[in-house]
Amino acid sequence: MESPQYMLRDIPHEERPRERMMRYGAGALSHAELLAILLRTGTHQESAIHVAQRILSRAGGIRNLVDLSIDELMQIKGIGEAKAIQLLAGVEIGRRLARSSLGESPVIRSPRDAAEVVMDQLRYLQKEHFVCLFLNTKNHLIGQETLSIGSLNASIVHPREVFRAAIKCSSASIVCAHNHPSGDPAPSPEDIHITKRLCEAGEIVGIDVLDHIIVGDGEFVSLKEQGLM
Repeated sequence: MESPQYMLRDIPHEERPRERMMRYGAGALSHAELLAILLRTGTHQESAIHVAQRILSRAGGIRNLVDLSIDELMQIKGIGEAKAIQLLAGVEIGRRLARSSLGESPVIRSPRDAAEVVMDQLRYLQKEHFVCLFLNTKNHLIGQETLSIGSLNASIVHPREVFRAAIKCSSASIVCAHNHPSGDPAPSPEDIHITKRLCEAGEIVGIDVLDHIIVGDGEFVSLKEQGLM
């Protein structure tokens, strides 16, 4: 026999997510309660909290929400386009807060500086994302762009696309970065090959490739430090 599905109206007023947040603060709420506030409403059969719990189950946990697309969210019962957009907007705000800093744009002086810019946005992704950081003559970060999503290979990451984006930003140099969804940042032969191609192209167009950072789960490898470029 299935357990009853309680609606939000069945929950005592003081135990509802919004009221709990008002009384105790956002930090006291569960992941499902925070998502329920973003959803605002559930379905005719389920409360917003039950829908939120199913979203977390579908994602495999809160950290994997960053990898769900609008279409994937809309496959979940009770999630239409508007709710999917609201949820992903909330996720993106969190990601931007995680990588934001006060004051002027970051200065990239070392591999760790570059890794800190991209770590939080790349470490949880379930597909490889190739990102370029664009720097000015003083190594200030002036732009960032994701140039490919998917397994890294020469047909996906082409020097033409990388340096077209760099020229558009009036970049003096670039740092490349991508993630390994396995969590192991050890460079593959393909990673090394692509890096060498980009360095050669950079010499021709006059834009230095300073490093290629590979991000794992909380750790990174610099191809520059490894002597692989």
